[in-house]
Amino acid sequence: ETLQRIVSTLANKNDEIHNFIDMLNQTIKNVQINSSNVISELDEEFDGLYSVLDEMKASMANTIQQEKARKIQALQNQLSQCSNALESSEELLELAAQSLDIKDPEEFSKVENIKRIVTMASAFRISLKPGVSDSMTHLMVDFSLERCALQAVKFLPVPKAPEIDLTACLVADNCITVSWRMPEEDSRVDHFVLEYRKTNFDGLARVKDEQSWELIDYIKATEYTLSGLKFDTKYMNVRVQACNKAVAGEYSDPVTLETKAFVFNLDNTSSHLNLKVEDTYVEWEPTGGKGQEKVKGKENKGRSGAPSPKRTSLSRRPTMRGSRDRFTGESYTVLGDTAIESGQHYWEVRAQKDCKSYSVGVTYKNLGKFDQLGRTNSSWCIHINNWLQNTFSAKHNNKTKTLDIPIPDRIGVYCNFDGGQLTFCNANSKELLYTFRTKFTQPLLPGFMVWCGGLTVSTGLQVPSAVKTLQKSENGLSGSTGSLNSVAQ
Repeated sequence: ETLQRIVSTLANKNDEIHNFIDMLNQTIKNVQINSSNVISELDEEFDGLYSVLDEMKASMANTIQQEKARKIQALQNQLSQCSNALESSEELLELAAQSLDIKDPEEFSKVENIKRIVTMASAFRISLKPGVSDSMTHLMVDFSLERCALQAVKFLPVPKAPEIDLTACLVADNCITVSWRMPEEDSRVDHFVLEYRKTNFDGLARVKDEQSWELIDYIKATEYTLSGLKFDTKYMNVRVQACNKAVAGEYSDPVTLETKAFVFNLDNTSSHLNLKVEDTYVEWEPTGGKGQEKVKGKENKGRSGAPSPKRTSLSRRPTMRGSRDRFTGESYTVLGDTAIESGQHYWEVRAQKDCKSYSVGVTYKNLGKFDQLGRTNSSWCIHINNWLQNTFSAKHNNKTKTLDIPIPDRIGVYCNFDGGQLTFCNANSKELLYTFRTKFTQPLLPGFMVWCGGLTVSTGLQVPSAVKTLQKSENGLSGSTGSLNSVAQ
């Protein structure tokens, strides 16, 4: 036996090592893939930078070309004016020289206007200073600051991994609240990403047989509540990463939150023949439910026809499975397939609007085939009758307590096995309907009775915090003889 325990322990350790090796190999592949992705992104960033520089260079070169064309045009205009003035001056000089050679005074007086023409020569009005400078220094650039800035370019600071605060995390009311903090103040963190997945393994995450991570993105606060969950596994892994506007940091160390809940199906192999039973639905059929026999002994199917999902429950010990005559007569009863042996558990029941009569409660496994819930000392229930008149009552040991309160459309059942408490409440408002207080001495099975109608059962629910705080109400009687509250035998 000692050797067998050692071998079993070693085999489990080998499985863990195999899983860890798979995780390491997957991590190596991820490093290679992520490195290639980062290099591609780096190329894209630098290509974008090159593109910006090329655009800036083209724009500035175009400005220089325009300035060059403007100055050359101005100088060419001035050059043309000087050439014309020079040509005119040379003609005037030649004419004046000819006039100076005239010796006859009478002839010379005839060319008096030549002096006026020479005096008005355009050469006297020409500026001998260039209209524009040949300097282009005003279009020079200094990239010293930009060069320093580019030389200072480094990888972006990656946010540190957040730290999940287990003491602030809460699992209640079918919700999980995850709280975390940064190891040091980081004003550049823009948002957080939360990932979670359901698991039946406590401890390190496993590569094989694990569900994929589900992601919640763009969380601005350091706390987030996952609501509307169904706790059909024992645990949930959660992890968080911080992101700035350009890069995401490493994930926090994953933490495992316990999410145990009572998950069961209706036992279709041990119900009354007049009941049509599926996973979480039971309906009374006057024809005798003959179609049910087709699925006897086979895998139970849901109402949609799909196989029931795998799930972990509290106990899978034999629960009075047997033939379809487990209940007969007017005991239109079906039991749950999972026993309650300890702890606190909660489930809900909704009846069809036209349901004439039904009971919801718990029982020991020894409920007789003709027995009805609440009519034995080993079963407790509340009973609703809508046949001739509406009645609402609590039943145990064939004693009835009428409840003068409205009948809710959805009933919550809270069973505290160790504390000896069975409480029924309005599942919507969480208002107390009735509480049995006793001492449970045997494992309990959820029990349901239905006539002319159907019931839908919701399992995998956390015990609502409001139900946990319900105190003993005035409906509950003391443990005196004849009361509904008793010590179960």
